[in-house]
Amino acid sequence: MKESVQISAIGVIGSPYRNPKDIHPLKSRFTRGTIEIFPEYEQGLKDIEGFSHIYVLWRFHLSKRIDLLTAPLMQPEPKRGVFATRTPHRPNHVALTVVRLLSREANILHVKGMDMVDGTPVLDVKPYTRRDRRSRISIGWLDEVERRES
Repeated sequence: MKESVQISAIGVIGSPYRNPKDIHPLKSRFTRGTIEIFPEYEQGLKDIEGFSHIYVLWRFHLSKRIDLLTAPLMQPEPKRGVFATRTPHRPNHVALTVVRLLSREANILHVKGMDMVDGTPVLDVKPYTRRDRRSRISIGWLDEVERRES
């Protein structure tokens, strides 16, 4: 049974990117931007300054379609399943990014690692912790792509 879920934005991204096509998955890790948390949620930022990195859950608000098979930027052929990629054309258009938290000014978080366009709705922010790190991971089809780029 499908369940309908309603989620509201808690903030908005301030980014130098205006167009998703300008975002390169490898170069964006150096891009700085802001996360403006709406005033009614500012109290929830208490103690966030102690974390070096945070998860940002956000919405691919410019994506209007769903592609269950997709051609990833890093390797266009063969097509891959949507859940094995980071395409914006997903069933729920939800994204997750880990960014470096540089500083906080009231309800504004200054971050590095921006891979969102300006005006992107923020759904949630969570601290990145030691228990989130994994040392032994497998990256599937991307393993082959990374070997070729080395």
